[in-house]
Amino acid sequence: MTLPSNANLVTDRPTFVTHLECGLTGERHEADRLHGLSAAGRPLLVRYDLPGVGAALSKAEIAARPRDLWRWRELLPVRDTANIISLGEIDTPVVTLDQIGRTAGAGPGELLVKDEGRLPTGSFKARGLVMAISMAKELGVTAIAMPTNGNAGAAAAAYAAQAGMEAIIFCPDDTPEINVREIAAQGARVYRVNGLIDDCGKLVREGCAARGWFDLSTLKEPYRIEGKKTMGLELAEQFGWALPDVIFYPTGGGTGLIGMWKAFAELQALGWIGAKLPRMVAVQAEGCAPMVRAWENGERHAARWEDAHTIAAGIRVPQAVGDFLILDAVRESNGRAMAVSDAALALAVDDAATSDGLLLCPEGGATLAAWRQARAEGWVKDGETSLLFNCATGLKYPLPDRSKTLDRHQPIDWTAI
Repeated sequence: MTLPSNANLVTDRPTFVTHLECGLTGERHEADRLHGLSAAGRPLLVRYDLPGVGAALSKAEIAARPRDLWRWRELLPVRDTANIISLGEIDTPVVTLDQIGRTAGAGPGELLVKDEGRLPTGSFKARGLVMAISMAKELGVTAIAMPTNGNAGAAAAAYAAQAGMEAIIFCPDDTPEINVREIAAQGARVYRVNGLIDDCGKLVREGCAARGWFDLSTLKEPYRIEGKKTMGLELAEQFGWALPDVIFYPTGGGTGLIGMWKAFAELQALGWIGAKLPRMVAVQAEGCAPMVRAWENGERHAARWEDAHTIAAGIRVPQAVGDFLILDAVRESNGRAMAVSDAALALAVDDAATSDGLLLCPEGGATLAAWRQARAEGWVKDGETSLLFNCATGLKYPLPDRSKTLDRHQPIDWTAI
């Protein structure tokens, strides 16, 4: 049997990238060349000929295409179809948490989760890394290096393997064991480092200088944002070209929050959505909350958080190069930054699983804990729709053993079971 080809992966389509632009200064950089950070040391953003996109593409055409990340080709940076790599980046479902919502007074359909754990390698990192590595392939890169708290490294390893690239990954020595083994299983060289993710990032920079690897660290190249942007594009279509009232997003490096906010701006420019945008909530852990501190102090840049610690490893990022882009999106949307305790996020993980059957990762649990707090404070009101992002499958994290044993050779007290 011959399977039908996915037209999104094999059909040549027009591309509309015009240039790259420093997110801080607006300085223009030439497209179709390999770039890291801007001259100001800040992230570069991809810019498009949006009138051209609007003339070439319609919502109806998007709806008719196979339902994966690559159906948004005209709003993505890869020009040559031959450079697209894919492991099947499907649309991810939006799931209701009605039982949990009811306990906080929310009505049916008011508390929702976009479950990114259904993506390849089990997390939303697949979106950013499939785009970054496709573009690295297009621009002639043969070896990539990056720091990771786990899931990004796993996605990078998988896509680098498919692209035939060398991958070198550095992770904190307390990174979840399944992530470390997953990275190695997919062919990357992975090194445990006695430090945090920004300490790993320093080693990446040194290694890139010494060995000529390309630095694929969060926001230090332009294209992971473009992959994460598809969360916002996809979400708008799933909501009928409207958007939820509030989005709670687990925020470490913040690529996804920045990417979604960029997606909403592009959709507005196309006339595909209206003026009303969600309030964006950057969710962090109390043990590592640089964005929350900067937001509360009215600052545009976030100082490094010392002694960062949380069981939600994916948001244990002491300092982010795109801090100002995160804080800009939060403020422009009339949103907020919130910190939750490890105890609250762990309880949220348990409650979502036992009440609604959805196994969240710890970072996803943080968004539920933040929603509960915002709802209790009256910041999220009756009738408002809130969307949480579960960034990875909960199956990738250690789970407590709550099973009991039975001896089939002994009498069983069925009243106790």
